[in-house]
Amino acid sequence: MPPPLPRRPAWGESAEPTPPPPVSVGPPEHQTPVDPWAGVDTGGWDLPSAELPPLPPTLSYPAPPETRQWSSGPPAPPVGPYPVSPSAPIAPRAVGPVAPPPAAPSAPRAAGPMVPARPMSPPAPPKVPKQRRARRQPAPPPAPPGWQAPKGYVPVPVRRRRRWPWLLLLTLACCCGCPAYYGFPISAQYPARAALPVQVDDLSRRQDNRSTETAKKLENEVRKEHWLAEDTFAGVYATTSGKRVTVFGGTGFRFSPESDAEAEISRLTDRYALSAPESVDTGVRGRHERCAVGSADGSDVVVCTSVDHGSIATGVFTRLSVADSADLLASLRAQIVQPERG
Repeated sequence: MPPPLPRRPAWGESAEPTPPPPVSVGPPEHQTPVDPWAGVDTGGWDLPSAELPPLPPTLSYPAPPETRQWSSGPPAPPVGPYPVSPSAPIAPRAVGPVAPPPAAPSAPRAAGPMVPARPMSPPAPPKVPKQRRARRQPAPPPAPPGWQAPKGYVPVPVRRRRRWPWLLLLTLACCCGCPAYYGFPISAQYPARAALPVQVDDLSRRQDNRSTETAKKLENEVRKEHWLAEDTFAGVYATTSGKRVTVFGGTGFRFSPESDAEAEISRLTDRYALSAPESVDTGVRGRHERCAVGSADGSDVVVCTSVDHGSIATGVFTRLSVADSADLLASLRAQIVQPERG
């Protein structure tokens, strides 16, 4: 059944309901207490309970260790922005939302869309410049036990020597010393000119037809074999005792005198039936000499050739040893070949 509709107020009647008249109630201490369970049957409250099995025995907890008793001292003062006296009453704290502090007045802004303010980041700390670490010097070794300085000894700090002057000198020596070492013999031996003297020690140049024809033939042969030669020479010398020396050669630049000396001895091996050549020390840097024993016209001969950067000289000696032939060839070339210096 729906509830009845509310009654419409009559003309001039107030729309608010009229409160009921208050009931005068005396103070509570003068009222009679009322039992809320009066007249209620409370005899059926004792319900039969089922018999439950007994609980297992529980393990006893171990006794806690004894804690250290701190000495009691005066209570610590309360922490707060203002000191509080012990006799001053503590004001109750208000519970509820806290109103924000009033904003400071700001200058009027121009009309326009509102832009939310971005929080400013704190300024970056200044960068600390990096410090270069100094190279640590190794500590000097400790003195042995019982060592004593000699009488009058005064320790003096040892200065560290710089290495760059030695490196500079080494570089200059490599760049300038090596070319000078290999270039000096060339400049001292080339260019050179050749001229046959009439007399060399006890040797005299022979001017007869046979000797002149032999010298001319050897000179043409030198020109043919050494086509880069600038000048050629050939001559026949003899002594009163019957020793005969034939010398021939030419002038011109030679890059490898040692290989040219070996090639000249190899060229004359078949003509004079030469044996194994021997190296002779000339004592002059850049000059190389080879000597070998052979035969010519039924007699023994010694063939020696001497080559440097500016000339080549070959001699055929009779009735002489290898050492004497090498010494005589050195004397002959010193008189025939003259370097042009300056």
